[in-house]
Amino acid sequence: MAAKRKPPTLQQKKEEVNKKGLIWSVSIVAGLIVLFTLAIIFK
Repeated sequence: MAAKRKPPTLQQKKEEVNKKGLIWSVSIVAGLIVLFTLAIIFK
């Protein structure tokens, strides 16, 4: 009975980390795009 171990918690943690990383990267890219467009407009 003890030999049947499944680690679903590790997979969920990895998915949460990936989601947070994706959100951070998307927000950084969006911020850079906004900054560049503002710099081009006010140039």
